[in-house]
Amino acid sequence: MDDKTAWFVGAGLASLAGAAFLIRDGQMAGDRITILEELDLPGGALDGIKVPKKGFVIRGGREMENHFECLWDLFRSIPSLEIDDASVLDEFYWLNKDDPNFSLQRVTVDQGQDAHTDNKFSLGDESQKDLVRIFLATREEMENKRINEVVSEEFLKGNFWLYWRTMFAFEEWHSALEFKLYLHRFIHHIKGLPDLSTLKFTKYNQYESLVLPLYRWLLDQGVNFQFSTTVTDVDFAIDGTRKQATRIHWVSEDVEGGVDLTENDLLFMTIGSLTENSDEGDHQTPAQLNRGPAPAWDLWRTVAAKDPSFGRPGVFADHIDETKWESCTVTTLDKRIPEFIQKICKRDPFSGKVVTGGIVTAKDSSWLMSWTVNRQPHFKNQPDDQIVVWVYGLFPDNVGDYVKKTMADCTGEEITREWLYHMGVPTDQIDGLAATGAKAVPVMMPYVTAFFMPRQAGDRPDVVPAGSVNFAFIGQFSESPSRDCIFTTEYSVRTPMEAVYTLLDIERAVPEVFGSTYDVRHLLNATARLRDGQEVELPGPHHLREKLYKKFVDNEVGELLAEYKLIAKP
Repeated sequence: MDDKTAWFVGAGLASLAGAAFLIRDGQMAGDRITILEELDLPGGALDGIKVPKKGFVIRGGREMENHFECLWDLFRSIPSLEIDDASVLDEFYWLNKDDPNFSLQRVTVDQGQDAHTDNKFSLGDESQKDLVRIFLATREEMENKRINEVVSEEFLKGNFWLYWRTMFAFEEWHSALEFKLYLHRFIHHIKGLPDLSTLKFTKYNQYESLVLPLYRWLLDQGVNFQFSTTVTDVDFAIDGTRKQATRIHWVSEDVEGGVDLTENDLLFMTIGSLTENSDEGDHQTPAQLNRGPAPAWDLWRTVAAKDPSFGRPGVFADHIDETKWESCTVTTLDKRIPEFIQKICKRDPFSGKVVTGGIVTAKDSSWLMSWTVNRQPHFKNQPDDQIVVWVYGLFPDNVGDYVKKTMADCTGEEITREWLYHMGVPTDQIDGLAATGAKAVPVMMPYVTAFFMPRQAGDRPDVVPAGSVNFAFIGQFSESPSRDCIFTTEYSVRTPMEAVYTLLDIERAVPEVFGSTYDVRHLLNATARLRDGQEVELPGPHHLREKLYKKFVDNEVGELLAEYKLIAKP
């Protein structure tokens, strides 16, 4: 390792994690690692900041779970900034064990009224068959297909799709393949879809809870961060099956620069970006949709033109109208607004514990608006009498129900009005509360669900392409050899772990994806929940059903079927 250096493109979670694995598992000295970042701070999509005059801003949030094996493997080694002699994993585990997450009001209608979904899926026979068919299909059968091409209209109108699309930000025109991969990856979470009880969250926003402790640890190890630096190109020497990165080109403060690479200089490239070209508005200004040059995508396009194995970025980046949506961070200033929050979530938002327990979806919102209040304070420097709320809409081009404008055309104040309306605030109070009782920052993100676009094998490059001697692709748009799925903090950590372990031939296995899709107990439990506890009636006349029932009732299979209440006794 004394002869090697490492370079990372981007300072998002993937690069930060990769640098940590190089140090912890590869025994590379931190001062031999350099991270190049276009912005002036690390974290990528894991953000959380207070912008002068505008207020608090969180573009999005990440839901986490027990079985993010690579993420927790990383954070067991990163010291907590909150608790002495504890890791970030310790801090997270204790928090969620003592204050478990679950929602008491997942869906509303008619201005904040209970939608009475009653934690049920209400799946008809056709919808159940849709799910089984997708689950059993091969990956190839789902390639280049949209979700609405493989499910029925009944399915798209049901509770399951409502829970699913708003929790994961899927649109019906998104990838059927990705939908299938999610079903397999999170089959053990089916039971928690209606009340979000299988999710876990950090104490603060994810910049302060995850990025900051990791960033400070890397600085302590001597890692070099070069901010305000845009990587524009990478040169490769490609000779038959051998592929080597030979130079990085960048622009820093309008000055062109770069570095030559030998086979001992490792390069880890984060390609694409879900938050690229994000634009912030403010309480009086709408966010703008930026369709202009996008450095993270432009770099991938430039690199991809050099070898077919480097992927096809246009599959993901050329469909802004299908990959965009808008979020808004609302900070309450008037004590009356938290009272309406409490009425819906049935918890005190100032308690310091779980509040909404995940998103609350206004089912009848034209924007398909969802909102969430995490544990407060959500920022360490947040005043005690304020609540920070995250709001997002999957249909930003639709006209609102109270504010007769599209979400994309709305200021922070106008989005607050629409949110207050769907929370049930009396209409004669909405305008006044939105004007002076809150401060809101809308954010438009052109590429936020780009990785959900229909795709096929080869559209994303392998983490370590065949023949690579010194480079890897990491992050959400690289293809992991595992069964994992994208749009998770886990994927952002798994891909750099695979890259580091492969390029350095580290004799430690990357943790396997949790095998719930192969565990009959999880499959039976998911089946029972999807049927809302309705038992299956055995076919045939009564005497034949009794005979069949006795065949398996006293063995292992029968015990499992009885445990999950799947087969009705004749």
